[in-house]
Amino acid sequence: MTSSILPPWPAAAPSHGRVALRSVQESDIAMARELSTDPYVPLVGSLPAQASNADALAWVRRQQSRHEEGAGFSFTVVDSRAGTSVGHCGLWLTELESGRATAGYAIVESARGHGYAADALTALTLFGWTIPCLFRIALCIEPWNAASLRTAERAGYVREGLMRRHQEIGGRRRDMLLYAAIRPEQ
Repeated sequence: MTSSILPPWPAAAPSHGRVALRSVQESDIAMARELSTDPYVPLVGSLPAQASNADALAWVRRQQSRHEEGAGFSFTVVDSRAGTSVGHCGLWLTELESGRATAGYAIVESARGHGYAADALTALTLFGWTIPCLFRIALCIEPWNAASLRTAERAGYVREGLMRRHQEIGGRRRDMLLYAAIRPEQ
């Protein structure tokens, strides 16, 4: 897919509750390094485990190119009050021509438990509905991940079912729960 069908970068930062979403910047290296210490994050994305500054900078640069490459929107999650980066989220639009997207999110361990993930997913979803042809945003969540399941539900996503052995993570095929948000009818 080319970026020609992707909408432009948002003029105003998507926001909800305590967070704003902004473009990924080099100043996010420390946040990326903290994310890389979570044993799960490197299994499901391109950030290596225990990332060095160079690894984190390479990850930042990959995130900065996602929109231009046509993959979607990669955002840093920022605490609106403190101005600090607390995580990352993305709206992936490789199926935009069919009206579908997927989303993902991760909050650094030191900022968990404050509702940042649900606020970020809500902001990301509301931003998604500004894209005229998008009608469905899906999440795939492992059944054991109770915190992520709560996040999805707090952001208005509905469980649609279990996809058995759906995704390879860490060298094993794993079951995933499918959650989705559907564009509200006008």
